[in-house]
Amino acid sequence: MSTLELPAVIPPAGLPGWDALWSRLVQAPDHSGTTRTWHVLDTAPDASGGDVVGTLLCVHGNPTWSYLWRGLAAAASAVHLGWRVVAVDQLEMGFSERTGTTRRLAERIEDLAGLVGALELSGPVVAVGHDWGGIVASGWAAAELGRRGGRHGGGSRVELAGLVVANTAASWPAEAGAPGVLKAVLAPGVRSLATRRSEAFLRTTLALPRPALSPAVKAAYRSPYGTAAERAGIDAFVADVPVGPDHPSRPALEDVSAGVARLAAARVPTLVTWGPRDPVFTQWFLRDWRERVPHADVHRFATASHLTPEDPAFARVVLRWLDQRVLTPGADSGPGTPQEAPQDAPAGQEPRLWAALEERSGEASVAGSPAVVEMRPDGTSRAVSWELLGRRTRELAAGFAARGVRPGQRVSLLVPPGADLTASLYALLRIGAVAVVADAGLGVRGLSRAVTGAGVDWVVGVPKALLAARALRWPGQRIAVAELPQVAQAGAHRLAAGFTLPAEPAAQAQAAVLFTSGSTGPAKGVVYTHAQLSQLARAMGAVIRIGPGQPLVSAFAPFALFGPALGATCVVPAMDVTRPATLTAAALADAVAAAGATSAFLSPAAVVNVLATAGALDDAQRQALGRVSTLLSAGAPVPTALLQRVRELMPLADPRTPYGATEVLPATDVGLSDILEAGAGEGICVGRPIEGVTVAVAPLDADGAAGTDLVTTPGVVGEVVVGGEHVKDHYDQLWATHAASVDVRPSPTLLGAVRPGRWHRTGDVGHLDERGRVWVEGRLAHVVVTADEVVTPVGVEQRAEQVPGIARAAFVGIGPRAARQLVVVAEATAPVRRTTVADPVLSQAVREATGRNLAAVLLVPALPTDVRHNSKIDRARVTAWAERVLAGERAGRLA
Repeated sequence: MSTLELPAVIPPAGLPGWDALWSRLVQAPDHSGTTRTWHVLDTAPDASGGDVVGTLLCVHGNPTWSYLWRGLAAAASAVHLGWRVVAVDQLEMGFSERTGTTRRLAERIEDLAGLVGALELSGPVVAVGHDWGGIVASGWAAAELGRRGGRHGGGSRVELAGLVVANTAASWPAEAGAPGVLKAVLAPGVRSLATRRSEAFLRTTLALPRPALSPAVKAAYRSPYGTAAERAGIDAFVADVPVGPDHPSRPALEDVSAGVARLAAARVPTLVTWGPRDPVFTQWFLRDWRERVPHADVHRFATASHLTPEDPAFARVVLRWLDQRVLTPGADSGPGTPQEAPQDAPAGQEPRLWAALEERSGEASVAGSPAVVEMRPDGTSRAVSWELLGRRTRELAAGFAARGVRPGQRVSLLVPPGADLTASLYALLRIGAVAVVADAGLGVRGLSRAVTGAGVDWVVGVPKALLAARALRWPGQRIAVAELPQVAQAGAHRLAAGFTLPAEPAAQAQAAVLFTSGSTGPAKGVVYTHAQLSQLARAMGAVIRIGPGQPLVSAFAPFALFGPALGATCVVPAMDVTRPATLTAAALADAVAAAGATSAFLSPAAVVNVLATAGALDDAQRQALGRVSTLLSAGAPVPTALLQRVRELMPLADPRTPYGATEVLPATDVGLSDILEAGAGEGICVGRPIEGVTVAVAPLDADGAAGTDLVTTPGVVGEVVVGGEHVKDHYDQLWATHAASVDVRPSPTLLGAVRPGRWHRTGDVGHLDERGRVWVEGRLAHVVVTADEVVTPVGVEQRAEQVPGIARAAFVGIGPRAARQLVVVAEATAPVRRTTVADPVLSQAVREATGRNLAAVLLVPALPTDVRHNSKIDRARVTAWAERVLAGERAGRLA
C-alpha cells in the first residue's frame, strides 16, 4: 500500500450532530470496475419504523464530507413518513478509501453511479449536491434521466424525482479563469501547500459560515483530514477545477452543462439554494442556473456563505420543497413562470402600464399639458408635458434596446422621482425588461443587498449610486442619469430610421421587482407581472381618486410612478424622498398649487412634519391646501388625533389611510369619518376590503402561532390574510418564504372568491368585526405569549398612550415564557434626556389604563423606528434593549 492508499474507516464517536448508527462501509465498483470501499451516511437503519417515501442522494464538495448533510439527515429522520438520506463520502475524501488514484469529474460521476447500483436504491431518488459535489450530482442525475425506466449498476431501479443544488456550478466559461478566490489557490506553488501540506484551504472554508461554526463542529469537519496523505484528495479536487479549454475535465463539465439542459427540458423538479456571501460561487453561477433551468425554484439564505447546508433553515426549506414540489407536484406554493401561467388568467387582457401614457401623449387636447411636475428646493419647478414624456419614453425604449438591454433582463433604477425616473421606468417595461425598484431609504447596506441579490444586469443611476455600485461591486452594466439624453437621442435616430419596438411583453411576464421596506427584517424582492402591476395601479387609482384631469402630489417615490399609468399629472414636492420627514407644509402647498392638485399621498412621517411646520404657511399656501379633497397616508398606522389635525389644515379632505403592503397594496380603505364611526376597539381600524379583495384571518393558537385555516368570523384574532388578483406573483429567489406566504386553507366560500395562489399572509395580526371591517392589532412577530395568555401589542399601546404624560408607547414581553414579564417602553410628552423608570403615579396609571400587570414602565428620549417610513416602532429592538435594562446591564441608547 502506498502512502496515498488508506482504507475506509468509520468516523470517530462523539462528533456533534452525528448519529453513529448512520455510518456504513459499502463496497462498490468504481469507474474502472475496481471494487472500492465507501463510507456512507445512511439513515435507513434509524428510520424509527416510519415509511420512506424516497431517497435523498447527497454528494458533498471540497473539502467537506458527508458530515455536511447531518442536519438534513436528522430532520428527515424525525419525520415518520419521510425521506431516507444517503450521503456519500466521495472516494479519496472523508472516511472513504484513499486509493492513490487521481479522479477526474467524469470518473467521479461514474463512481457515484457504481455506488448507487451497489446500494440497490429504488423508487424516487432526489440528487442533492453542494460545491463540486453539486456538479457530480447533476451529472449523475442527467445520466440517470437518460436511463429512466431501465436497470442500472447492480440491479437498482431508480426513479429520478428531483434535483437540489447548493452553491455549485451548472457551467463555467472555458475562457474564464478560476472562479472567485480559487484563483489564488491555483496560483503556481500555492495549491499543494494550501490544500495538502497544510490545513489552510480546509480551515479557510470552515471559517466562512455565518453564524460561525463551533470549534467542535470545525474539528469534526477536519477529522478525516489530519495528515497530508488524508488531504491528497482535497488537493486533487482543486486541481480538477476545469479552468481553460484544455483542462482534462473540460469535456466532462460541458457534458454536465448539456445534461442540466436536458433536466430543464424534462422539467425535473429543481431547487437551487444559495448563500450569497460565497467567495467562490458568486452571483454569476446563480444567474447561470436561473437561465439554464427557468422552472427551478430558488431560495437564497440571506446570511449564508459557501457552506449553505450549514444554514439553520436549510433542512427545513429542502424538506418543505420536497413535500410541495416532489411529493405533491400540483401544489401552488411557488413562483409561477410565463409557461406555467393559467390560460384563463382573468387579468390577461389588462392594459399595460404605459397604455394611458401613449394615449394621452397623442391627444391634441392634452398633449401639451403637464404629465410630471418636479418641484425644487429653490422654489422653481420643471414641468414635462404628456407629449414630451411619451416621446422621451419611446426614445429611451429604443435607446435602451440599442445599448443591449434585452427582455427579461433586470435593471436597477436608482434615480430620484421625476420625469427621468418615470420615462426610464416606462421605457424599460415597454421593451420587456424587469425594473428593480429598491428605495434609497434602505440605506447603503440594505440597498446593496437588494441590488446584488436581485442579480441585476444593468444599473441606471445618479453619480452617487454609480459610485456605490463600483465601490460595492454591484453586478450589471451601468448607465448614468447624465447619459439618458444621449440614450434617448440614439433611440430617436433608430426610430427615425424605421426601427420598431419589440412586441409588448406578455401579461404574465415579469415586470418589476419591488423591495419591501426592511422594517420587519431584510428587505425582500416582490415580483409583479405586467398584469398584476397594471391591476395594482388601477386599485391605487380607485383609492387615491385620481385619473385624467385629477393631478396627484406624491411624497412617496413608488406611487409617483403610477400617475401616468392612470392618466393623471404627478407632482413631486421639494424634499429628500429618502427621508419622508423632510416634507414641509410649505413644500406640500407649493406642489399642490403648481398643478391644481386635489389629491396627495404622504407617508405618516411626512404627515407629522407637515403638521409641525404648518405655522410657516402664508395665506396663498393655506388656500392651496384647503382645495385638497383626498389625502392618503399609508405604510404605517396613523393616529386618529393626527388625522383630525390634518382635517383642520385641509377641511375638504377626509384623510384616508389605505392598508396593505408591498406584496398587496391596497387591501383595505378607510377614512377618518369611518374610523370615528367605528369608535374605540382592540387595535387600529383599517376599514373594509376594496373591490376585488377578500380579507380573512388565520386564528392564533395558544402558542401565538397562526394556522392555515382561514375564517371570517367576527372577533376571531389571527394573522391577517389578503386574497385578490393584484397580490404579488412571488418573492424573488425566496421560494420558502413565498411558499409560507400562500400556505392557507380557505373555506369553500373563500376559495370561490379568490384563485389558489392569490393569497398573501401579511404577518399582521388582527380581527374582523361584525360589519366586515378589519382591525390590525400588531405584527405576528410582536405578539407577546406568556404562560397564561396571548397578547397582541397595539391595543395595549393605544390604551397606554391615552394616559396623560405618555406620547408613544411600545408593549413588549421579556424573559422566558413561563416567567415572561410585561413591559411598556414609552416616549413621554415632556421629553426626557435619558432612560428612566416612570414615577409610581404614572406607572400605576399606565397599568390601570392597559389592564396589565406591568413589570415596569420605562421612559426613553425616543423609540427606534424603521428606515423607510420613520414611523414603525422597531419592537424587536425595544425588546432586546428592555431585557438588558431590567437585567441591570448597561443597555446604551435605544434610538
